[in-house]
Amino acid sequence: MSEFKRLMRVRFKQKMKKPKFLRQEWFRHKRLGEKWRKPKGRHSGMRLQLKHRPAIVKVGYRSPKLVRGLHPSGLEDVLIHNVKELEKLDPKTQGARIAATVGKRKRIEIIKRAEELGVKILNISEEKQKELLGVKGD
Repeated sequence: MSEFKRLMRVRFKQKMKKPKFLRQEWFRHKRLGEKWRKPKGRHSGMRLQLKHRPAIVKVGYRSPKLVRGLHPSGLEDVLIHNVKELEKLDPKTQGARIAATVGKRKRIEIIKRAEELGVKILNISEEKQKELLGVKGD
């Protein structure tokens, strides 16, 4: 097995064990939200890392450097707004993510061109792609 595949498997196992890091007392006030903030209070049990308190962010939860920030498929995630940007991608190492602001007509053009170039689109399933291409044919 290649080193890359091994590290992807290691990252997957690490992510399964990683807790969801929530802000201190996120459950008490809706306005706080769940976004992570470091606990800073003098008597904060969370800051002191007491057993019955939620986990805090630590460097040990970080994934291996070679596979950090990659899509679970192993491809680098690149945001695409048009066909021109799509043509700059390397299909072996990069995958396309179509931006939310792209309309249906341009989305269909991007999907067609991606199939020709052999680029994988990360945020649309194969079934949805076929459905979109089928709509254009009618």
